[in-house]
Amino acid sequence: MGRTNDKPLKEAIEQMLHVYKLRRKFDETALIVAWPEMMGTAVANRTKDIFIRDRKLFIRLESAVIKNDLMMMRSNIIEKMNEMAGSSVIDEIIFL
Repeated sequence: MGRTNDKPLKEAIEQMLHVYKLRRKFDETALIVAWPEMMGTAVANRTKDIFIRDRKLFIRLESAVIKNDLMMMRSNIIEKMNEMAGSSVIDEIIFL
């Protein structure tokens, strides 16, 4: 029998991440890793560079057509990424 103050592992890890202010970095990394799954193979294969800095998602694409498509979907992408992170991690998308 565990003690009554034992926390589930997930809760303990989340608390540790929050305490060490790693939560945002963890969320950012998870979003970048999830980019191909979220956006599909066609977009992922043409994404040359992607990173997050100061709540901005920076994306470099090798296709002008896909870049234009993503620019028009900008607010949907931000919403989707924040939803996936479970918190507001991205405020803006910048195309390089």
